[in-house]
Amino acid sequence: MEDIKTTRDIEILVNAFYDKVKASEIGFFFNDLAQVNWEKHLPKMYIFWESVLFATVKFDGNPMGAHYPINEMAAMEKHHFETWLRLWKKTIDENFSGEMANSAKTKAENIANLMAYKMEIAKRTN
Repeated sequence: MEDIKTTRDIEILVNAFYDKVKASEIGFFFNDLAQVNWEKHLPKMYIFWESVLFATVKFDGNPMGAHYPINEMAAMEKHHFETWLRLWKKTIDENFSGEMANSAKTKAENIANLMAYKMEIAKRTN
């Protein structure tokens, strides 16, 4: 298997990942609560992960801010982020291998841990 090297690789990863997410136990956050428009969301995720992994583009969204309203509808708990991370790592392992693939897993761990912590704090303060 090749490493994650190109924007196309990120598109493949993100598409395969969200296919898993939509069909998983956390899919309701995306499908039912957020009612994600996938045609708009996926390109944002390509840019997000390209900026995280390659530092070549600037992501101008606010991932944390986008999750707070969903967290108000249904608590986004640590186990949800653990599922998200498990699916992310599984998708990487099915498609890629190498330094950038490992970096993508590590960065996702950091993101999942931070998001879980912030969502828990938000729930406690509301």
